[in-house]
Amino acid sequence: MTVFSDHTIELSQLTFHYRETGNPDAPPVVLLHGLMYDARDWDEIASFLAEHYHVLALTQRGHGESAWLGEYSFELGYGDLEEFTDTLSLGRFTLIGHSMGARVGCVLAEKWPERIEWMVWEDTAPIDVEFPEGSQEVPGAAPFDFSVATSLVHQIHNPDPSWWNDIPKIAAPTLTIGGGSTSYTPQEGLAEAARLLPDGRLETIEGAGHLVHRARPEQYKELLRKFLAENNK
Repeated sequence: MTVFSDHTIELSQLTFHYRETGNPDAPPVVLLHGLMYDARDWDEIASFLAEHYHVLALTQRGHGESAWLGEYSFELGYGDLEEFTDTLSLGRFTLIGHSMGARVGCVLAEKWPERIEWMVWEDTAPIDVEFPEGSQEVPGAAPFDFSVATSLVHQIHNPDPSWWNDIPKIAAPTLTIGGGSTSYTPQEGLAEAARLLPDGRLETIEGAGHLVHRARPEQYKELLRKFLAENNK
């Protein structure tokens, strides 16, 4: 049985929650959840990774037990992630992100490519102008500040061009996992982003929708297993 521990950490004088499992001496993996969730959203995937990795799932600002400020952006999320990994002295690390979390990871990987070992983007691309207006909470979601949704959806509809233009700067092997035709994320955007990555690929789990790791956890873990094996030879 996987043992989890919950912690708080001060980042830029703000309190953040994170969840930890695995061997602290193993290679680090950081997990970033999507909008409306928190670090616990990753528990099943974290349990799978804990056998070989030191797994740290960060609850991002405006969600769950982390700081709620009313001011949010992908750049602030990137800054939180940078400080989080610096404070914990992670050095090079692996990053797995879903939706909002993957976009935060993309910004970091473009600006700080030497720190990322490998990366997984779940059902997102740096620009997705068809992201639906508004959000509805779903069963199992964490409490969150609705200002996160309004702020970040505005950014998605008015993106910084560098998010897309700087994709070729990402050095880490990157696996994009799409949810197929039942996802509201345009899958052609995922395919184009994967083509622009120097070492990228797209795998689709048809019918999984946007919450791929929740809807099809066994298929998701199998894709991770293969990707990890290829990048840890």
